[in-house]
Amino acid sequence: MTNIPETGRTPRVQIRLVVIQILVLSLLGTLGGRLWYLQIREGAQYQKEASGNHVQQVVQPAVRGEILDARGVPLADNETKLVVSASRTDLLKMKDGGKAVLTKLSGVLGMKPQDVMDKVRLCDAKTPQPCWNGSPYQPIPITDEATPRQAMQIRESSEDFPGITAEPEAVRRYPSPGDANTAQVLGYLSPVTDAEIQQAKNTDSPYLRSDMVGRSGLERQYDKELRGKAGVTRYEVDNLGRVIGKAKSDAAEPGSNLITSIDARVQRVAEYELDRAMKAARTQFDKNTGENYKADSGAVVVMEAKTGRVVAMASAPTYDPNVWVGGISAKDYKKLTGKDSDYPLLNRAIQGQSAPGSTFKVVSTAAALQAGYAFDGNYPCTSSYSVGGQVFKNFEGENFGPISLGRALEVSCDTVFYGLADNEWKKDGGINPKKGQPKDWFFKTAHQFGLGKPTGIDLPNEVSGRVPDREWKQKYWEANKDAWCRTGKKDGSYVEKIAYENCLEGNKMREGDEINYSIGQGDTLLTPIQEAVMYSAISNGGTLWDPTIGKAIVSPDGKRVTEIKPKSHGRLPIDAKTRDVMEEALAGVVTRGTAAWKFGGWPQDKIPLHAKTGTAEVYGKQTTSWLSTFSKDYAVVMTISQAGTGSGASGEAVHNIYNALYGVQSDGSIDKKKALLYTPQQGLPKIQPDGSIVAPKIEKYDPNANQASPSPGQTAPTDNPPATAPSPTASNRNTRRRTGRPKKRRRILT
Repeated sequence: MTNIPETGRTPRVQIRLVVIQILVLSLLGTLGGRLWYLQIREGAQYQKEASGNHVQQVVQPAVRGEILDARGVPLADNETKLVVSASRTDLLKMKDGGKAVLTKLSGVLGMKPQDVMDKVRLCDAKTPQPCWNGSPYQPIPITDEATPRQAMQIRESSEDFPGITAEPEAVRRYPSPGDANTAQVLGYLSPVTDAEIQQAKNTDSPYLRSDMVGRSGLERQYDKELRGKAGVTRYEVDNLGRVIGKAKSDAAEPGSNLITSIDARVQRVAEYELDRAMKAARTQFDKNTGENYKADSGAVVVMEAKTGRVVAMASAPTYDPNVWVGGISAKDYKKLTGKDSDYPLLNRAIQGQSAPGSTFKVVSTAAALQAGYAFDGNYPCTSSYSVGGQVFKNFEGENFGPISLGRALEVSCDTVFYGLADNEWKKDGGINPKKGQPKDWFFKTAHQFGLGKPTGIDLPNEVSGRVPDREWKQKYWEANKDAWCRTGKKDGSYVEKIAYENCLEGNKMREGDEINYSIGQGDTLLTPIQEAVMYSAISNGGTLWDPTIGKAIVSPDGKRVTEIKPKSHGRLPIDAKTRDVMEEALAGVVTRGTAAWKFGGWPQDKIPLHAKTGTAEVYGKQTTSWLSTFSKDYAVVMTISQAGTGSGASGEAVHNIYNALYGVQSDGSIDKKKALLYTPQQGLPKIQPDGSIVAPKIEKYDPNANQASPSPGQTAPTDNPPATAPSPTASNRNTRRRTGRPKKRRRILT
């Protein structure tokens, strides 16, 4: 007798069969569920994506909008060039992949065969430039510098050049009207990246692979408006990529035009005068360093005082933005970014920050008034000021005796501001104030002037400057404490002693910190645009305007005009009476103060000018020149790194800019017909019915027409004296103009 059932299966076998059946049914269920999900629930989505596999698109780039000056003169426009392009789709249909055609084409264009072939290869992680990162179905440009003869040869022998076209296309151009370069303000274009395409994918302004996008300046700030919308033609292709039909076409929409507040004529004057001032400074001997001034960089801003609109903005060194058109070469790129380039891509008007020197004393004056000091009080302008047994000298030991704050501004007396700042430091509790005790008027006032943060100008990458208050010192100490404590020695070298002191108390406001700060030294940093906003506010009655360059956006047909209105971000913390007396003192700087020797012959009775000079020391460099000025219409600020004194390096240049603006002749008379902009530009240029804007002709600037000259027999005054400022790690033993030990300077980035 046996235990095997009639089926011939043991219980163990039956269990195994049941398990297998369950697994098979589970797999079938899973497969069925997945098929339902793909074909029913998500069927429409996948069908849509699948349709894209056999529809490819060819892009017709939109014509980019123009950037115009305030009178309609093009600063950036487009020119028609003969562009030779290759269709990769047609080339791949050939047995040799188009190699023979491209070789023959290289002979016509005068290029190397390999260079032409590299142009049409597709970019990937392993393929270096040059290569094509756009759609493979898009005509790939080989060159935009074809001559009419070359284009004619290609078109007349089309059977010898299948897949090759030679057509006129719009290419970006920066015409420099009247030699006004305006490079850093305008910016430049380059191809869009994959990351940017993905980032903008779900926005209202997505990118196509063929797009050129703004990389800096106005081209970047207003890229969306200028770019327009590219046209797209969709083609049906088979699984081998061959075109089998045309699906749908969307016409390209040109970009809008941007009207700016820049006046190309004033821009040219500003650029020329800045360049000439730098060249002149290089001929002057610096007795402190034993060599001529280097004058390696600078900036100038001309701003409408009552609106904040920028009339001119120049930065040096500069460059030709046309080098980016059609792709920049490795050689040119190195010239713009290499260690020996002085970095011309930087817009130093908004990105160059340095200690402002004595131009900062308008802030310190307002701070003193808020702290309760009288403007007309008597403050000792002594030849020196003692702190903790150390002596800080006024420039060349000058002693004006008891003077008012107004006179202190005129003659730029340091010891007056030393004393005021020192008194406030002591009132605030010294180095260890009680909780809630410090009023910090000198730092609070700077923030009320809008300093320590970007002005909000409509240009990308503006820097904020720095107000080195207690909060900043604490953060800076926390970031550097470990390094200071590691390298500091109580009885080591000078640098090691400073590190040791900062390890212990670098987060505290020391006496020397506030003293140096009061004359625009120490850790204080400002940009030229911040100075222009600040001095414009003094001119206009106290309004701090957001500086703007864009004035209006005009649609391609001219029917839609969107004006960009000026905006304010606050008011100065001074009343009308205080502003008036400060303005009077700053006028005295021009007539009898530190700038008087550079403004001889100016018709002060007809067009009052106001100014403040500044000379700031920078660690490891020569002194930085600052000159901040204003009239009732404009503020003009110039700064030059490693150029000497404020009035000495910048005075004549700023004088000449005002001459050009107001038509002031060499004899001091005013010829309004020769004035470039006697009053600020009102309204917009005339827009024609077809949307075009007729630009007036620009004559080149004659630098010899209205040149300024010092008053007869007048010599350079003391100006704002160079200041020795402590490093961020220094104590009050490393402050300005002390005696009995070597001078130490702190490094300020410019």
